[in-house]
Amino acid sequence: MFAKAAASDADLVFLDLEDACAPAEREAARGKAAKALRELDWGRTLRAIRMNAIDTRWAYGDVIETVTEAREALDVIIVPKVRHARDVWWVDTLLTQLEETLGLTERIALEVLIEETEGLENVGEIVRASDRLQAVIFGAGDFSASQGARVDTNFDPVVDYPGDMWHYARARVVVAARSAGIDAIDAPFPNFRDPEAYRIASERAAAMGYVGKWAIHPSQVEIANSAFAPTKYEIEHARRVVAAYREAEATGRGATSVDGMLVDAAHLRHAETVTRTAELVNRTAELVKGKAVAG
Repeated sequence: MFAKAAASDADLVFLDLEDACAPAEREAARGKAAKALRELDWGRTLRAIRMNAIDTRWAYGDVIETVTEAREALDVIIVPKVRHARDVWWVDTLLTQLEETLGLTERIALEVLIEETEGLENVGEIVRASDRLQAVIFGAGDFSASQGARVDTNFDPVVDYPGDMWHYARARVVVAARSAGIDAIDAPFPNFRDPEAYRIASERAAAMGYVGKWAIHPSQVEIANSAFAPTKYEIEHARRVVAAYREAEATGRGATSVDGMLVDAAHLRHAETVTRTAELVNRTAELVKGKAVAG
């Protein structure tokens, strides 16, 4: 599984020390993860671990042992079940002490999982708890348990429910992330045998402003990469909007039209976001292409 993950061309892969490990195996998993992070060729993929929640007996050992063994081969630590800003501060402080002790030259980044109702209530403070934070992730599985929701194994409601049952939670997470200047990542989709449903879920998350979605199977990676990238039409339209607005601006006008629709400063802002995203996707594609050629 480690080797498949390294070859998946995902933007980030985390090796799990938490829910994917039986409790009796969680301490031994640290060394296995660190070895894989050091020895496998991860290419452009960011290397991460998911530690255990800070209220468990494994948390401090996950950070200390894995960082000590992996060192520069670890880019990100994902902190699960975050309830308060102080949970992030605890990991940040421990990491700072470790980095100084080990003489690490690169800071290890953090991502946090919002998968408790208490965490959602405090998400605005959580996303500002550390300058290491790069992303906040909505975790529908544990969140549904925390909320007491009646869902199936794909975290969908067991009754006919109008719309997305998790829309409120998703909206709060993405708004908090954007207001703090970090990324929002959507929940995993356990039913990997239904790629069309995963595609639809990814596209809906992208429409809300999420920049990615967890993939629990290699077959989901390409679907997510496609769903969260601007379409050819979006890119072309955005470029036309920018060009039209700049032309209007040069003649002293604050608005113009494209295809019979008003275009003003708000449209310019959106168009520039689309073009920036397209540029990032293109650079990533070139990195992947280079990796394939080199291999």
